[in-house]
Parts: sequence; structure tokens; C-alpha cells
Amino acid sequence: MLVDSHCHLDCIDLSEFDNSFDQLVKQTVDSGVEHMLCVSINLDKYPAMLEKVRPYENISVSAGMHPMAEQSDTFTIEYLTELASDDKVVAIGETGLDYYYHKDDPAWQQERFRAHIRVANELDKPVIIHTRDAGDDTLDILRQEGAERCGGVIHCFTETQEFADRAMDLGFMISISGIVTFRNADALRDIARTIPDEYLLIETDSPYLAPVPHRGKQNQPLFVRHVAQTLAQIRETSVEHIAEVSRTNFYRLFETAHR
Repeated sequence: MLVDSHCHLDCIDLSEFDNSFDQLVKQTVDSGVEHMLCVSINLDKYPAMLEKVRPYENISVSAGMHPMAEQSDTFTIEYLTELASDDKVVAIGETGLDYYYHKDDPAWQQERFRAHIRVANELDKPVIIHTRDAGDDTLDILRQEGAERCGGVIHCFTETQEFADRAMDLGFMISISGIVTFRNADALRDIARTIPDEYLLIETDSPYLAPVPHRGKQNQPLFVRHVAQTLAQIRETSVEHIAEVSRTNFYRLFETAHR
């Protein structure tokens, strides 16, 4: 059985599933995906997301605010701590740094990132990291804030081998998405080949970044099998091994996720 360690179920267009969230979940489970982590990106929409997935034991959630979400009065450490204290919440984030559009004014992102890590350490829940064009600052802040205490994952990994090594030195797992199936992703495949089994997770980031052979279409959690298949090929192992390793790592990292 597979686990999708990072998806945004509340963002999926349900028209492909007879406008039924139940149908989306059923098709996913029937395809061999036993658990999904629905990741928060917007605190304004968080209550609706939580209400949608709360009845499902095979869906866990995180609480946090994406680094690309604009500055907002909604975000406070107190509010995030309150949300993240819910038993359904197994992680903090996704958080991190994205300088693609904010190179000239990174201070507010950095402070919000630090706040997420502080909440993660306080609640002893792992943190989910998004990083884009900000590798050195991301690692520096993780180290400065003592993020090795809460641990976590670098999601949708597209960084360098050096970044991967430094992140793993902090105890962070590396999550591989459908990007690894893309034709121009040789550099990522080279790095994915080197990640030790005990640090490997897989994800879809649904509804974004659909893997080959579904590229350009809406992504969904059952497509995580294509990530597992590609990793099995490049790591010269079986899909079953990738599934078991990533599944074991998921439940080890997100200890409160329901089995």
C-alpha cells in the first residue's frame, strides 16, 4: 500500500469525481493508497479544509500558511498553535521560503517561517518545508531555530545534492514528487538515486504537478504510484520496496497519523 505524504485535497476539482469528495477518497483507496496528508496553505480556508476531511481516518492534516500566501493579520503564533493542537493535525506547514517573487522583501517570510518552526517545536510536531530560490536561507533558519528537535520534510524536493545532504544532517526527510518523472528532471533523478531509504518520502502535491503520463492534467493522490514506479526504476529496486519504505517513514515522522 502507498501513502501520499503531501496533497491539497480541498483544492481538487471534484467534477472528475461526480462532484463527490467521497468518490475521490474511494477511488484513491481502491487504487492502493492507504493514507493521505492534506496540507494547509491558507489559514482563512483552513476551517473548511478541516471540516471536509475530518470524518476520514485515512486523511491527516497539517496546519500552516504557505510562504507565498500574502502577509495577513490572520496569522499569529497563538492562532497557529490553537489550530495545530487539534488531534487531527500531524504536522506544521507548509511553510518555508519562496524568493521567486519576493527576493527584494524576504523579511516577513523569514519571520513567519521562524514562527512555524517555534510552534512545531512547542507542540513536538514535524514541519513541512517549501523552498524555492532560497536554499541557503532555508537551511540557516532551520538550524538557527533548532528545527532538528521537531524534524520534518523538505517537500517536493528540487534542490541540490548539497542541500539534501545538509537537510538530512538536520534529520529532515526528502519527499519526491511527480517532477521526478519529467523529461528534463535528470538532475533530480540523480539526487533521488542517492537518498537513503530511511529519509525517503513520496508525494503528489495534488492537484499540482501531475506526473508523466498525466502531465498537464489535474493531479490526484492515486498518481503517487507513478512516483513510486519511477523511483523504483532509477534506484533499481521494486515498487513494493519504495512503497514500504516511504510508508514506514511516513508513519515514523508523522507519529499521530491514523493507521
